[in-house]
Amino acid sequence: MPIDKSFLSGFKDKRILVIGDIILDRYIFGKVRRISPEAPVPVVEVSQETYRLGGALNVANNIVSLGGSATIVGFVGNDIEGDILLSECNKLGIDASGVIKTSRPTTVKTRIIAHNQQVVRVDREDISLFSKGKYQKLYDILRQKASESDGIIVSDYKKGVITREVVKRILDSCNDSIVSVDPKIGNFHCYKGVTIITPNKKEASHGAGVEIVDEKTLIKAGKILLQRLKTKAVLITRGGEGMSLFYKDNSDSPEPIAHHISSVARKVYDVTGAGDTVIAVFTLAHASGASLQDAAYIANCAAGIVVEELGTSTVSVDMLEKRLSHLS
Repeated sequence: MPIDKSFLSGFKDKRILVIGDIILDRYIFGKVRRISPEAPVPVVEVSQETYRLGGALNVANNIVSLGGSATIVGFVGNDIEGDILLSECNKLGIDASGVIKTSRPTTVKTRIIAHNQQVVRVDREDISLFSKGKYQKLYDILRQKASESDGIIVSDYKKGVITREVVKRILDSCNDSIVSVDPKIGNFHCYKGVTIITPNKKEASHGAGVEIVDEKTLIKAGKILLQRLKTKAVLITRGGEGMSLFYKDNSDSPEPIAHHISSVARKVYDVTGAGDTVIAVFTLAHASGASLQDAAYIANCAAGIVVEELGTSTVSVDMLEKRLSHLS
């Protein structure tokens, strides 16, 4: 499918506001040579530790890696992990002036990797709701920054940031900008009225109340979500099977269009953060003038690139242009 790549040059002019759950991804790399004598578990001999931006910050990182401007809004703890994240934002050029420090600890996901395989993941998190005062501060920031943005991405990891009221405030402040949501199971009632939603197959099944087992149930779920959420488009990501885009065109037909896109990944090492890349690229592309179909196609291409890497990773415009040229 030939794609007009000219709109990629417009990425650098776009200002995207990302709001959601901010996470620190910690990676511990090592080797396994023996089993512990204390329990039937592998002993990992650590060789390297790294930190990466996770959750909503991985979305923002994808935006800046593509040449766009990203502003992050959310909460971090008043702790060393929060300081690490803010320092990384400064290095990468992500505007973190909308990040609020709280007494709740920063969410940290620690992945232990040995021989290119994840051995175990350890999460440190508190997912209780924040105080009314903190949410009010969030609303004030949203009102100011949403009006300055060409698009808004809601990155919901269900850690307490995204509520129905937060989404309402976003829609009230967005000045008709694109509002895209990467959803989580249990929060679909919050997303009514947004522009675009990008669930994976499991999330779409729960959100629509339809078990997706074949193309017929996939189409049924997509149509239900489109109607129920009153959204412009639903992009269901299906892992190795690619993606399916559902939207209404401008014709008089009451039936939405279902467009299926095959995966372009040449190999899959790690799907961590692929959804972050999808929503970042899809939103940037559509905000830059790409049609829904073209935006979905290039987002699918970007996802195919990042799953070929271990851990959360990003793509650049050059990488996308090369891969799209190869596929055309």
